[in-house]
Amino acid sequence: MAKRKNTLTRFLEDIVDDTKDFVDDLLDRAKDLETDSAADVASLKASLAALQAKVDELTALQAKSSKN
Repeated sequence: MAKRKNTLTRFLEDIVDDTKDFVDDLLDRAKDLETDSAADVASLKASLAALQAKVDELTALQAKSSKN
């Protein structure tokens, strides 16, 4: 396997490629949000609230445990 040369142009190429991938992912997520129904969004919000409640509960338990 040939060793890859680290040149300035290769560095810039990597930045452009990574930026393109990032923008593509962003656009894909935006398209997904546009096609989601209100029920999907409400379900996601409910799941997020339940997860936050669990995290808060675990944080409280950890704080209580570290005091003992």
